[in-house]
This record gives sequence, structure tokens and C-alpha cells, in this order.
Amino acid sequence: MVTAMLETSPTDTRPEGTTDTAPVTDAEAIDRAWAAAERVTDPEMPMLTLLDLGVLRDVTIENGHVVTIITPTYSGCPAMATMRDDLQRELLEAGFPDAEVRVSLTPAWTSDWITERGKKALKDAGISPPGAAPRNSGPVALTLMPTRRAVTCVLCGSDDVRLSSEFGATACKAMYQCNDCLEPFDHVKEI
Repeated sequence: MVTAMLETSPTDTRPEGTTDTAPVTDAEAIDRAWAAAERVTDPEMPMLTLLDLGVLRDVTIENGHVVTIITPTYSGCPAMATMRDDLQRELLEAGFPDAEVRVSLTPAWTSDWITERGKKALKDAGISPPGAAPRNSGPVALTLMPTRRAVTCVLCGSDDVRLSSEFGATACKAMYQCNDCLEPFDHVKEI
């Protein structure tokens, strides 16, 4: 059982009538910690929560303390420190001052972990969501030509688009331009 001295905050999700010093069961603590962690957004794509991005992997209780597990979209992602700090702050405000945020590199993040809600949020923000990530089993064939992604313009829906830059505002996005409406747009890469 987690016994917590919980601070009252606007994000407090405890049932009505619970006192500040009431013991909290592990299940209640995990539910509250998940609710807090699910509010944290990606600093580079703020329309996505860490959960919708697939970065927030787990919330558990270990030795009476909340532990959250996050996985970076790629090794060296500069947003990881901000994600960790934002998670710590949100968990502190939810009454978990000793919460720990761990980074796990295995299994490696894949764009398939982005939720349908996340893909819709990307599209609504004018960013082309990723398609299915490539699945390789066995030897990987080498080609001399770049593989063409199945990308459609998020503004007009045309599939007549061209790659402007393999890297957009972040390393996990590529820049495209529509040949029909001529508008540029970001595309989250399939990883």
C-alpha cells in the first residue's frame, strides 16, 4: 500500500471527502499517477500527449513510489529531458513528490505506437501522420534508390507530393510540399 501525504491541487483526482492524510491503495495511486502522466504533452508536438505519441510506456508502484517509464522516439532525442521534467512536475502536483521517471530504450519506439487519437491530432494540426512502420524479417534488401513513402497532403488530400527535406523541425519529421496546392507540410516518419 502507498501511504501518501497528498497535497491539494487543481489536478487532485481523489474522491470527494478524502482527507489529505488518507492512505491510498496501490490501485488508486496508479490510477491517479496515470491520469497525471496522461496530461503531459510532447514539447516538440504539443498537440500530442506522451501517451498518444507512444512515449509513455508504463506507470507502476515500486517500494511505495510511483515509477513511470518513457521511451524516446529515437536515441538522442533532445526533448527527453523536458518530457522527464514535465512528468516529474505533473506527478508532484498530483501528490507524488518521490515519483521517478525512467527512460527505457528497449523495445525501441516505433511510430506504430502513436494512437489513432494521436494520428488525428497530428492531421488536425496540419502534420501528416505516419503510415505503418516497415516490418523486416530476415535480410534487409539494399536499394540504390530512396524508398517513397505513401504520403498525402494534409491540406488538400492529394498524393502528388514531393520530399523537400528528409529532416523537418525535428529529426522524426520530414518536410514535404504538395504539387497540387503547393503548400509545404511536415510528415512524421515511419520508424
